[in-house]
Amino acid sequence: MRHLRFLPFVIAILALPLTASAGQARAGGAARFEVTSLRAVRPILVKTIADLEKKNAAAAKADMEDYDSAWNGVEVYVNTRSMDLYNEIEHHYQTAVTDALNKPNPDTAAILVDAKAMLAKYDEMLALVEKSAPLNRLYDDVARLRIERSHLREVTPALKAGNLAKARKSFSAFDDNWDNIEDLVKERSRESYDTIEKGMVTIERQLMPAKPDTDAALATVNAVMTEYNKIVNQVAREARDAK
Repeated sequence: MRHLRFLPFVIAILALPLTASAGQARAGGAARFEVTSLRAVRPILVKTIADLEKKNAAAAKADMEDYDSAWNGVEVYVNTRSMDLYNEIEHHYQTAVTDALNKPNPDTAAILVDAKAMLAKYDEMLALVEKSAPLNRLYDDVARLRIERSHLREVTPALKAGNLAKARKSFSAFDDNWDNIEDLVKERSRESYDTIEKGMVTIERQLMPAKPDTDAALATVNAVMTEYNKIVNQVAREARDAK
């Protein structure tokens, strides 16, 4: 599955003890969770450029799907530090590259120009983050939750597209990494935690048949996502409100 290209990063990041992020933030420097998380997304853009240089639009399109999943996990750092950079990276360059790749017979040469500009803007953002004082540790918790959620976000479009293999792999990735962040959920709401746990068992069972009930599976995924998003939003509020 395409998103598995950056799965080792996700596993390594989420497997770090939750207390480590606070210590890294206090220490500052390159070891900070914020910095390593944002740096880990960059190679996907590098690969996109390499595939565009080979005029391989299909591979570049897959790369941008990978990028979107990875970026969704860490973008909270960027839109907190600089909305201008966030808008340039996401709403200008990412939108332009993605839209162009979705057209029939994409012009890879033209897209390459925007992709290189996007990488330059991404590097500008990284430089800003690296020299800036750490954000409060709750932003690391938000990122952890969002990085984990990126897998669950892939299940719904995969099911709607009839790509059962991708839906199963995406959910499996979510399930595999759940243990690393479940305490963040449980601490905020036992009710949401129990609903998510129960829903995960149901989703696993619903995806087992060769021809699953797609509507039923989509409904369960949506229910789990709703509860999960409650926690993400709560921790995000805590991060914004923290002194």
